[in-house]
Amino acid sequence: MRHPHRDYGSAGLVGLCTPQANPTVEAEFRLLMPDTVSPVVTRLTSRADEPRQRLIDYIETLAASLDAFDTLATDVIAFACTGSAYLVGAAREHALVELEQERRGVPVISATAAIDSALRHIGARRIALYAPYPDWLVEAATAYWSARGYQVARCGRVRTQSADTRSIYALGSADARRMLAAEAPAGVDAVVLSGTGMPTLPLVLDHPEFDAAPVLSSNWCLAGSVADALGVTIDLDEVRRRLAAARGPDSGTEV
Repeated sequence: MRHPHRDYGSAGLVGLCTPQANPTVEAEFRLLMPDTVSPVVTRLTSRADEPRQRLIDYIETLAASLDAFDTLATDVIAFACTGSAYLVGAAREHALVELEQERRGVPVISATAAIDSALRHIGARRIALYAPYPDWLVEAATAYWSARGYQVARCGRVRTQSADTRSIYALGSADARRMLAAEAPAGVDAVVLSGTGMPTLPLVLDHPEFDAAPVLSSNWCLAGSVADALGVTIDLDEVRRRLAAARGPDSGTEV
């Protein structure tokens, strides 16, 4: 226990940076993190109407979003947006993260870095990539992971109601489950579900429709990297119990 004097967050305070209209990151972090870890949230904001510019603004104005914490000192910072990194590229993403890490004096972990860490941990090089993105962002995501040395063997879109990236927030894990069941990608080392706004925990924990490779998601990987940074363990049995309780008795799906 790192901070026994704290009533809440004795094992760590996580500065969670989530896109302004995203309802999923906080919910999945609450399910994944042990009770001794407390996420505190700042919103990544932009007034841009165009989705591409909005995503770029989220990472380019990261310093301002973190300044919204005022004097609150977190133990780790989690940047929970993948689309931003895909548009600015790995080099710019790394530079901005490193700048904030030096300024804040704590680890700053991006969702894409967490996915990369998880893929390397299992030795995955050939991946299937699925995301609820418009075509231009799927292309950027594919280019990003290819540039990081992965072979994107399969790539697909989880369909949304519009080209506005905020329509992702209306999706459920069942939408990704249907795509994975229909696609059944073969010959890959891992399936990556990119995007922090689409709920994924039920699918990551339970995917009998597809058992040929691990299924990883942005929030799952980010939470894992945060847990590693804090030196805590994610209890999967507890996560399943919490998820079942959160979904209610009429969800119709076991996890």
